Amino acid sequence: MKCALVTGGSRGIGKAICLKMAAMGYYVLVNYKSNVVEAENTLAQIKQAGGNGELLAFNVADREQIKEVVQGWINNNESADIEVLVNNAGIRDDSFMVWLKDEQWDSVIKTSLDSFFYVTRLVLEEMMLNRFGRIINVVSLSGIKGLPGQTNYSAAKSGVIGATKALAQEVGRSGITVNAVAPGFIKTDMTDGLDEKELRRNIPVNRFGLPEEVAHAVGFLASKEASYITGEVLSINGGLYT
Repeated sequence: MKCALVTGGSRGIGKAICLKMAAMGYYVLVNYKSNVVEAENTLAQIKQAGGNGELLAFNVADREQIKEVVQGWINNNESADIEVLVNNAGIRDDSFMVWLKDEQWDSVIKTSLDSFFYVTRLVLEEMMLNRFGRIINVVSLSGIKGLPGQTNYSAAKSGVIGATKALAQEVGRSGITVNAVAPGFIKTDMTDGLDEKELRRNIPVNRFGLPEEVAHAVGFLASKEASYITGEVLSINGGLYT
């Protein structure tokens, strides 16, 4: 059984990616932290569309939970392979650095950067044994450009970008590609409080993006047709560049 693990898969971009992976024929492991209602809704939509999967509850900011749940699933499902890993989970907790609290720094770094390391390391060995794997990291325009008030978020996402490029060089000979997608302003819960009318003036296509547009790019990078693309960061931002 070929599986795709999507962290932060219950809402927004993560949900769209889960649906895309299911449409590509993968058994989808939908990770979520606490919102079981949204997670169950995502899984229901997967099944309604003819796909299949299951929920995998763990906090990506807690390395012990990651080890317990992900390693436990791997041990209990020897006939299944996690062929695609999408490190999507992330949070924002914005503040200018002069007022940034320790816990704001720690939570954002743990959720985006630390989780990439702890989740990826667990699934990587099996991918190397099978000599095939697709790792796609969802980063951000903030990780490329840097945005005021997001020192913690920019640091976390740019850290994942650097790790993406390094890991791609380590595992390429094993048939594993490692890429990232960097969304700009996408219509999700994370952008609900933003002034879209004002911000879209700076976006050449004059609108916010849709989660499905990010998911489509992730689907391509997860495909066998993308086997000669690795170590890349694909911007999905309507032309909003640095």
